[in-house]
Amino acid sequence: MPLTEHLREFRSRTLLSVLGLLAGAVGGWFLFDPVFNGLAQPILDLQEQGLNATLNFTTVAAAFDMKMRIALFIGAFISSPWWIYQMWAFIAPGLKRTEKHYVLLFTAATIPLFLAGAALGWFLLPHAVTIFISFTPDAAANFIDARTYLTFCMRLVLAFGIAFLFPVVMVILNLLGVVRGSTFLRGWRWAVVLIFTFAAFANPLPDPWTMIALGLIMVGLYYGTIGLCVLNDRRRDRRAAQRDAELGIG
Repeated sequence: MPLTEHLREFRSRTLLSVLGLLAGAVGGWFLFDPVFNGLAQPILDLQEQGLNATLNFTTVAAAFDMKMRIALFIGAFISSPWWIYQMWAFIAPGLKRTEKHYVLLFTAATIPLFLAGAALGWFLLPHAVTIFISFTPDAAANFIDARTYLTFCMRLVLAFGIAFLFPVVMVILNLLGVVRGSTFLRGWRWAVVLIFTFAAFANPLPDPWTMIALGLIMVGLYYGTIGLCVLNDRRRDRRAAQRDAELGIG
């Protein structure tokens, strides 16, 4: 496919992804109340414990701005099957005809991984808020800017969701013939270092146990993906050897 065709395809897939996101945001608009209540629940729990903490809207339009942001946030999850499929559909032309059916398999694998990571981030969110706000001195009050709080929550949940997508990236690189499974295996030391470095930055809690748990989960995904890549390499090598034998090469 020529470069101009790739650019047109990229523009088309991006537009379809944005339209899907906006459609999901419409649904997210009507789900604002339960999601906002869930995000604000850690603050309410701290109030019940006697801590002086509350969300603060600093401008007239701040509440509307927050509702728009949360609607888009929800829309990203509602439309995740759509925009994830568009991502793989853009990559599909680089695959062989016999490998294009993997696009649906990638979509089916990517969605639960993304949602599982986001669910883990959502589970850790109240613990992170509780720990950070607990450092507020007794003589002080904690008036939290609503926009800042929402940004913190969204980044936490999305960071964990995106972190769980790296196995699919490894598989697609392997299918395209860019990296073999043995190469991933030889680089396991650097991979473990990078994984735990990411876990340290993504972990919102000051204790090391959450970081270790996230790192171990990602390491397990890494080695499981290596197994899939090695199986694919063996299949590809057998086919290459069979073709060479048929052509009388070697």
